[in-house]
Amino acid sequence: MKIAMLGSGFIARFYAESLHAQRRKDHVVMVYSRNEKNAKRFADDYGLPHYTIDMEEAIAHPEVDVVLISLPNHLHEAAVLACARVKKHVICTKPLGRTAKEAKRMLDAVEEAGIFGGYLEDLCYTPKFLKSMESIKKGDIGRVLWAKSREAHPGPHSDWFWDKEKSGGGAIIDLGCHCVEISRNFIGKNIKPLEVMCWADTQVHPIDAEDHAIGLVKYANGAIGQFEVSWTFRGGMDLRDEVMGTEGTIWINSFLRTGFEMFTTGKGGEGYVAEKAESNTGWLFPVGDEAHELGYPHMFTDMFKAIEENRDPLETFYDGYVVNAILDAAFKSAKTKVWEPVILEDWRGEEPQDDQKQFQSYDKDHYLIKEELLPNGDMAILLKHKETGEVTRKVSH
Repeated sequence: MKIAMLGSGFIARFYAESLHAQRRKDHVVMVYSRNEKNAKRFADDYGLPHYTIDMEEAIAHPEVDVVLISLPNHLHEAAVLACARVKKHVICTKPLGRTAKEAKRMLDAVEEAGIFGGYLEDLCYTPKFLKSMESIKKGDIGRVLWAKSREAHPGPHSDWFWDKEKSGGGAIIDLGCHCVEISRNFIGKNIKPLEVMCWADTQVHPIDAEDHAIGLVKYANGAIGQFEVSWTFRGGMDLRDEVMGTEGTIWINSFLRTGFEMFTTGKGGEGYVAEKAESNTGWLFPVGDEAHELGYPHMFTDMFKAIEENRDPLETFYDGYVVNAILDAAFKSAKTKVWEPVILEDWRGEEPQDDQKQFQSYDKDHYLIKEELLPNGDMAILLKHKETGEVTRKVSH
């Protein structure tokens, strides 16, 4: 695939590093930036034959097969609509839109144009996440009851993130989009999100948006997705996920602790350690292959193979739309202080059932509450009678 990169900043460079690493066959051939100096520098750094300050020129260029949007949030919609007009496949960084309505317009435009729309949710492509999803799909941890995802760091790098109008919000829109989609995958993307309870506040930074938030997303099967996001965390970037099922548990630490630790006085020189690292002296926690740990190679492989195979990728524009709808409810709940419904004009999963709870039977008359091996070697079994509700304890020696 020959790619037009829209944007020349931090995330665009991350994407280009991943795309051009280790003799990969998909390459950026064109870069668009609103600043000509930045466009030329990006083109020089990655050996690109073309650069421009005209977005539509970049998209329509005859060499370009796929357009990769790595622009600030408020520019996503215009870029997607431009791709739809000339029927160029498009892949877009997260979040898809600033609101569900904005995301829905992008989704509709892509589908009406008959082009490919891929949602670049990299944290749903990390090696640890993909391995966890394999286990969950095999039933290794049973039915997922609760999924928690946390992303916290000292705050983003570019000025537009801190402008509520351009970004669409604060930590919720920037980091919550990751966490919500991670939990959706663990719980099941076919399970409808029903409502959200969210607390948010501006605790540290002099901005109009929130810099810290915690939310709960209730799903139709009774599962709960929990997100914890912050621009106030000190000490690097904390990416952690937890999943609890009826038959097991998964814990993932994707970034802050990776098994790579080192100490330096700093006298040997200064250098880059890892994204959002706050220090390059003392005990440090570098990342061996940052792009790989964050899921970029797996993500792009899935996207381009999906185009070649005429199938949906693991993360689609529709997924981006659902995430935005959940975040809309989170923003509203943070203001009203009550559970707010998730408004989905277009739901393509299972319809909610009246009662989806399932309890394990011990025999025809009893539910099994739990079994436990006691210190003396006895097996204690707690049972509940299906009709009377009486709880009894049975011990076998």
